[in-house]
Amino acid sequence: MPIHVIARHWARPETVGEVRRLLLELIEPSRAEAGCLKYELLQNAEDPTDFTFVETFASDEALTAHAAAPYIAGLALRLKDLVARPSEVFRYRPIAADPGRGNR
Repeated sequence: MPIHVIARHWARPETVGEVRRLLLELIEPSRAEAGCLKYELLQNAEDPTDFTFVETFASDEALTAHAAAPYIAGLALRLKDLVARPSEVFRYRPIAADPGRGNR
């Protein structure tokens, strides 16, 4: 069963560019992982300090492998002095998915 992840990061106003660059570096290697089904990075249109990943992994095992990857495992340390508050990561299971709508 797939697992969905919402991961939020809040840059300090003076570090928005650096946090954006750092988070964008995660896209390509994460999408290349065998169990990664979706990996998007969003930036809040009204608050540019707010970055949110929307992720889907094929299984708990795929998410565990992603979390252990060196570019993810070291992320908290790399962000430590750049963020306004600790990152938040939430895991979800689908209960009413709509497979016919795709990514519109």
